[in-house]
Amino acid sequence: MVAAAWALRMVVVAAIFRDISDPVRHYEQFGNEVGWIARSIAQHQGFSSPFFTLTGPTALLPPVYPFILSVIFRVFGIYSVKSALTILTLNSLFSALTCVPIYMATRLSVNARVAMFAGWGWAIYPFAIYFSAGRVWEYSLTSLLVTTCFWLARSLHLDLRPARWLGFGALYGLAGLCNPAVFSLFPVLLLLPLWRLWKLRRATGDGFFGGLFSRDVLRSGLLAAVGLFIVLTPWTVRNYRTMHVLCPVRDCFWYEFWSANNGDSSDPTLPWTHPASNPVEMRLYQSLGEIGYVARKHDLAMDYISHHPGFFVRLTLRRVVNYWTGFWSLAPSYMEQEPFQLPNVFYCTSLTLLLLIGARDWWRRDRDAALPYLLSISIFPIAYYISHPLMDYRQPIEPEIVILVVVGLRAVK
Repeated sequence: MVAAAWALRMVVVAAIFRDISDPVRHYEQFGNEVGWIARSIAQHQGFSSPFFTLTGPTALLPPVYPFILSVIFRVFGIYSVKSALTILTLNSLFSALTCVPIYMATRLSVNARVAMFAGWGWAIYPFAIYFSAGRVWEYSLTSLLVTTCFWLARSLHLDLRPARWLGFGALYGLAGLCNPAVFSLFPVLLLLPLWRLWKLRRATGDGFFGGLFSRDVLRSGLLAAVGLFIVLTPWTVRNYRTMHVLCPVRDCFWYEFWSANNGDSSDPTLPWTHPASNPVEMRLYQSLGEIGYVARKHDLAMDYISHHPGFFVRLTLRRVVNYWTGFWSLAPSYMEQEPFQLPNVFYCTSLTLLLLIGARDWWRRDRDAALPYLLSISIFPIAYYISHPLMDYRQPIEPEIVILVVVGLRAVK
């Protein structure tokens, strides 16, 4: 399964990897900010300059993926064809390996037959192929780490060894240093096994205050939190010393929020607001500094929303629809920019319908097994409902979506 998934992705890599090293717009195909920061690290300038212009230290992005790319740059050359081939190959491997936790989690939650279909479904899943074999970003690594944590959380309550709970928290911290949006799922993936452990301990009468608390539950939850804290602390300290702000992972939320809520609803990506493509924004970023620039966007966003709450509500609902259907607008200007929107709408909407069928069927059959999947797809998108609902940003929960789609297919067969 893994071999087939990797081979399929490598066919795509072979077709497009040379295009990644195209120098157009300052090598933006190397992940834009990811590539520019990786260039700075490779040139011994530290974690800095998230735009092609040298702008100094930054915390706009989480650290793991830029550092991985910087190592590749040092070995194979900055923005080289060899680096493009290497990073896309690595992305494809991460994506192919995600078949393993998908299979294992589904086997624990449903059965081996459904797990096999879910694993093969991921192997041929178009979004998984495209965002690993065709894009320089952290999508596939984050999906692998989060899905592995998802699998481990399914049986975490059965093993009380401290190293297992500590390791779970540490692994999730690593996932958060790839993409901090996944932290919204940490309470779900931790509290559910703690709840199962509490039920086991209460059934055996182990606890205090009438069984309301259990030492094993408290100790295990604390160990997972400590593991997460240990992994996040070094980067948090770096950001405080360098950027002079308490920022565990990245500092750009209010910029992203403003860029999505400034009165323009013509395009969910709104590229003109980005300093990399807007000279006015770049000058403002340079004059205010990164922290001042983000703080300024916070003020602008909150001021606009306070004066236009109806616009924010309508746009948020529109983003919810876009996140699950791919539809944004039939305006000629937008259709010209996104010529594949309508086929994508058909595909995404079909997936969503199957997902809903699978969620309903699974909830009726086994609520305990379905609950973590349903909570994940309900909670994770919230940050994107109020900012940018791009298909790129679904990738950390895309494996859970595939599993629910497979369950939906089982229900309608």
